[in-house]
Amino acid sequence: MAIPTIMGTEIEYGIIVKNSPDFDPISSCVLLVNAYREDPEGRILWDYDQENPLADARGFQVDGEKYTPNQQENIARNKTLINGARYYVDHAHPEYSCPEVTNARDLVMHEKAGERVMEISRREATELLPEGALMLLHKNNSDHKGNSYGSHENHLMDRRASFKRIVEHLLPFFATRQVFCGSGKVGSENRAKRCDFQISQRADFFETEVALDTMVKRPIINTRDEPHADREKYRRLHIIVGDSNMSEYTIYLRSGVTALILSMIEDGAIDQDLVLRDPVQSIKDVSHDPSLKQEIQLDNGKKMTGVEIQTAFLEMALTYAERNPVDDAVREVLAEWQEVMTLLASDPMELRDRIDWVAKKALIESFMDRQGLDWKDPKVQMMDLQYHDTRPDKGLYHMLERQGKMRRICTDEEINNAVFRPPADTRAFFRGECLRRYPGEVFGVNWDSISFGVDDDPIKRVMMNEPLKGTQAHVEELLDKSENAKSLLANMD
Repeated sequence: MAIPTIMGTEIEYGIIVKNSPDFDPISSCVLLVNAYREDPEGRILWDYDQENPLADARGFQVDGEKYTPNQQENIARNKTLINGARYYVDHAHPEYSCPEVTNARDLVMHEKAGERVMEISRREATELLPEGALMLLHKNNSDHKGNSYGSHENHLMDRRASFKRIVEHLLPFFATRQVFCGSGKVGSENRAKRCDFQISQRADFFETEVALDTMVKRPIINTRDEPHADREKYRRLHIIVGDSNMSEYTIYLRSGVTALILSMIEDGAIDQDLVLRDPVQSIKDVSHDPSLKQEIQLDNGKKMTGVEIQTAFLEMALTYAERNPVDDAVREVLAEWQEVMTLLASDPMELRDRIDWVAKKALIESFMDRQGLDWKDPKVQMMDLQYHDTRPDKGLYHMLERQGKMRRICTDEEINNAVFRPPADTRAFFRGECLRRYPGEVFGVNWDSISFGVDDDPIKRVMMNEPLKGTQAHVEELLDKSENAKSLLANMD
């Protein structure tokens, strides 16, 4: 049987400071991250020793030098939060990596908590800017100037699963899943064929099928082999092909369906030949056709639309659920996926209340009709950007949500709680609670370890190689009887 689901997301946000002629994205990111004052002492390091971004899933190490910042830069660029998340500066973007979760609904909750953290930071950072300057953040993937930034998904998989088989099945899945999880975009970029509106923000930027890069010659399948867990048991599938989503429902469906497909790959349950003749061209062809009628060429000579390919995956998933024990959370995802695929095949615009690209397209077309505009008008492109504005009172997605026009997955109370509380059923609970209870004694943190500096003793690193250990059920009693990190370490021994 497939291993239990463990997943999370890493979202890079677009950043700009209006009315600032000297705007520098990196220093602005540092200001933003440090404006979030959860850890006023600011002494906790991110443990780069535990990382190896040059390991390739195909079984080799790529030549290169691992970047490790000095201590001062490390502290300035990294914050590990009491909800188990990491909030940091990645190149020229602020990035929020949510804690590990076990199901799609919790992922929505914690990814949305990241939006709240970013907005708190943005307001605090703006107060520190010169008078008249305004910091803005956008949860999108393109600046419309040829630059794209990522929305990365992470899923643990069984190390024994054949990577060749993973690639074979995921190329057609990733090339076409945008039909239900694209964020929508006005126009095209990166020398792609001109279009008025397309389904995905990221599709134009993928140039190869399989590779380790994430910024140059972006691959549909990224081969980074950095599990942040027991390497003998797990691999982490680092997915860079998706869009940043605003809709809770879209995040939920994207995460839940992807996790299910990965379980099916591990269990050998994908038995249809859906290999594409040209996956890189196919991802663009599907994106550039919001009518969803564009057929793409399979390697076996058949032609299918993106919706037809996703429907084939759905049919295999329904069979899989009949033959294998799956929990209620997976059955709920399946039911929603089935409804969405039925509507995509009949009338995609019926999904304007839950799928990002459809909601954005309907909103922009309504505005164009009222104003007598066409797709080339700068106001239309501005609306595209405004959909992703993180400000609750300005962002167009937030406007739709306030008006009750978008389906919710979580309540505001649940999301606000996730800003300060880690998931209870993964090791993120131990990480977050240690940061909350013993902040002055935590020296360094990584996803699979936490280090304590107690008195003058040597630094003590506690390994967390099992993502389903360190849960509330597992460690809360231990934490409750440990008044400080010294007693925690003694009690653990």
